[in-house]
Amino acid sequence: MFSSVPETMTNLALLTVFFPFLGAALIGLGPHSAGKWLCQLFAAVGLAAIVGLIVAFAGAGHVGMTVDLITFGATKIIGITIDSVSVLVAFLVIAIGFLVSVYSASYLNEGNREHPDIGRKRYYAFLLIFIGAMSGLVFSSTLAGQLVFFEITGGCSWALIGYYETPKALHAAAKALIITHIASLGLYFAAAVLFAQTGTFSVTAIAQLSPEFKTVVMLGILFAAWGKSAQLPMHMWLPDAMEAPTPISAYLHAGSMVKVGVYIYARALLSAGGVPEVIGWVGAIMAIVTLVYGFMMYFPQADMKRLLAYSTITQLSYIFLGLSLSVFGSDLAFKGAVAHIFNHAFAKTLFFLVAGALAYTTGTRMLPSLRGILRKSPLLGVSFVVAMLAIAGVPPFSGFFSKFAIFAGGFQVSRDHLLILPLVVIALLESVGCFVWLLKWTGSVVPGPSSDAVEAASPLPAGMKFVLGALVIMSLCSSFIAASWLG
Repeated sequence: MFSSVPETMTNLALLTVFFPFLGAALIGLGPHSAGKWLCQLFAAVGLAAIVGLIVAFAGAGHVGMTVDLITFGATKIIGITIDSVSVLVAFLVIAIGFLVSVYSASYLNEGNREHPDIGRKRYYAFLLIFIGAMSGLVFSSTLAGQLVFFEITGGCSWALIGYYETPKALHAAAKALIITHIASLGLYFAAAVLFAQTGTFSVTAIAQLSPEFKTVVMLGILFAAWGKSAQLPMHMWLPDAMEAPTPISAYLHAGSMVKVGVYIYARALLSAGGVPEVIGWVGAIMAIVTLVYGFMMYFPQADMKRLLAYSTITQLSYIFLGLSLSVFGSDLAFKGAVAHIFNHAFAKTLFFLVAGALAYTTGTRMLPSLRGILRKSPLLGVSFVVAMLAIAGVPPFSGFFSKFAIFAGGFQVSRDHLLILPLVVIALLESVGCFVWLLKWTGSVVPGPSSDAVEAASPLPAGMKFVLGALVIMSLCSSFIAASWLG
């Protein structure tokens, strides 16, 4: 029997998965007009559940626990792990899901100048399923459980990227589904090897493997992670996925789907009890290659969403770098990477939703057509600047602190592994280059007299204003939240 506190925590974790799925079912059964309200309601209930879990977990002294839900003999098939990392990441997934649902209720209407739309109820149903699936994946204690939710997120991404049903949107949706499903083969392979060697699917069983089989399992997980997190050589689905409604772009590519990859990699490293250094080398080198590629792709982009897509690819590379550096013994790099998952999610969601707000009010997201937004809309101007500074890693904004921890961990590791040093230096140079390029566009778009498109902008709905304000605050505070939570 559980004591009252562990049982309460288990129930709250399960409710963060159950409530969104229940809400999606009710949306499917209910009238069209109820879709956006049910979505916000059940997203809010999920948020209340994760906040309750945070309170209970903190009250229990941050002591982690694993609960087996489905077993077959000694084989653990489905279970949940509640610890500092899973609770932190689940909070960001659910909180951003709630904010996206509120934003979507204002964004999806016939007053949208870029994409007039009535906001069909299947949009809200799939958004809730996405929230529930992401929470389920984050709490999963087994590779089998991760696979179930991994595949559900892929199905949701297909449905939501193709929401507008244009030829480009449907092509982008199919591309994302196919590539991320190919990536899932790595996780299937890792689960099969783990089961064959240990008789269970529990992620913690990786620690029981010999170094050779640890390497095989971790490479399978890393392959799956690269596909979901749009890293070379499986990055090509992410820029095309910008055909989705902008709130979905924000959720899939800032706070949700792309975080699946880095999270399953982090969870495996956390559970494996040490892995062979070859995993660290492969992960770190591929992170730097992807980082440089993503940065080079900044330059030709005039579409704000495509620029942010390539920025997402590079920011995820920082997380892969930090996690890979932890293989060499840097706890600081690991915590910095997990904190960057948290910080980047809020800052990039803000940036995407600024792009969505500009498209909603002006009818365009092409940066050369946007000038003087601060003069026309102070909230959008401030939000643009805050998002840029947070993504670029400028203190006191959130991205600085997690990037600093990753770099510090890298220099720490390079004392014993000198070849790590040039990789860290390249990452540091990219960070400077990212700041310069984003500053260039900020100086072009935010100050000065308004362009014709901006001058003719329609008013911003109250729901969108609320979400942007909340994300500005989180872009300032998230690093302190992550640091105090992770210790």
